Amino acid sequence: MEKLEMFCYQCSQTAKGTGCTVKGVCGKEPTVARLQDNLIFALKGISAYLYHARELGYADPEIDAFVEEAFYTTFTNVNFDAEELVKFAVKAGEMNINTMRLLKEAHNKSFGVPEPTSVQTGTEKGHGIIATGHSMKALEELLKQTEGTGIKVYTHSELLPAHGYPELKKYKHLVGNLGKSWTDQSKLFAEFPGAILGTTNCVLIPTDEYQDRMFTTGPCRLPNVKHIAGYDYTAVIEKAKSLPELEEKPGDVVLSTGFSKSVILSLAGKIKQLVEEGKIRHFFLVGGCDSPTKKMEYYREFVKLLPEDTIVLTLACGKFRYNDLDLGEIEGIPRLIDFGQCNDAIDVIDVGAALAELFGIGLNELPLTIVLSWMEQKAVAILWSLLSLGVKGIYLGPVPPAWVNDDILAVLTEKYDLHLTGNPEEDLKQMLTA
Repeated sequence: MEKLEMFCYQCSQTAKGTGCTVKGVCGKEPTVARLQDNLIFALKGISAYLYHARELGYADPEIDAFVEEAFYTTFTNVNFDAEELVKFAVKAGEMNINTMRLLKEAHNKSFGVPEPTSVQTGTEKGHGIIATGHSMKALEELLKQTEGTGIKVYTHSELLPAHGYPELKKYKHLVGNLGKSWTDQSKLFAEFPGAILGTTNCVLIPTDEYQDRMFTTGPCRLPNVKHIAGYDYTAVIEKAKSLPELEEKPGDVVLSTGFSKSVILSLAGKIKQLVEEGKIRHFFLVGGCDSPTKKMEYYREFVKLLPEDTIVLTLACGKFRYNDLDLGEIEGIPRLIDFGQCNDAIDVIDVGAALAELFGIGLNELPLTIVLSWMEQKAVAILWSLLSLGVKGIYLGPVPPAWVNDDILAVLTEKYDLHLTGNPEEDLKQMLTA
């Protein structure tokens, strides 16, 4: 199939394919244009995390200064140097680590350190509000304002980890999580008879079936949907009260979340013992973004294939592809450990570093394989965070990032041993024999 033509913003010429494929007026090579795209995506991810940290009163001038400089270098006719743009991408990864650490501090000090928690997936009788997105601050304000009203509050997608924070789970009317990742909104929200609050990115344009029951807050805006500036959710509450009550309907599964760094490190001695005794053979970090494609089925099939002497660490909305599976335990250690949102990758990084130190080996020598699902800007930032730490052997799928061409992929493969996912059974065999 012939590639669609598009207008190249770099050189003001029409080019075929994604990004620049001709050397036009600006003189930029295709790889330079793609590396600039990569940097812009990473900066968007960093900015999202910075926004949530600032919501809670946390900021870092060093990160702000980097964001300014890096955005400036993506201007037309500023930076034509591919090697320098790769350095900027690595620096973006480093700054994203600082940003995730800042947001983690903000979350932990505001809501307490997460603790392992079981989360119901059904509904309770009564009026209901479902909150989607990533903003713990918005959810907290909603919980404060609905306390004592009889309204039940449910989370969706990346707000599932809220149930693990002590200062959020103390609200008894935070009763469960409905649905899976952001991709199911059109069906789930149409069937949900209550009010809906979208707090961040990953909201979809609503259908007529629930448009009048949906509200946005924070950075979100949707056509024909009421936006709430600030955190006064009176309109959402009044709408919920005016709608039919939800029925008592138990869910099919119980999900788990809230495995913070401190929880895992408290088990470090036990984990070391089980590894040395051969009872834990390998760890897999399987996480990332979900996307509405058939190829995402890879991740469920992959997790189902994992031997019983392996542990799955997971985070972000990609986990909804498999977090309903009952993988059991290994002598008290859950085989599925949910660290939380995408930004909670910082806890996984810190746990990995701590385990490497515990075993007296390098990070790349750990019996750990990272298998990422790919979708949007935050994933770009996290990928470069891992690469900035020198992590090698990452598997990435279900398709390569749009900004990657053959030249960029060759460099990532050679320098970082990056793999694209293929057949889950063949990939697993390769991971366990590497």
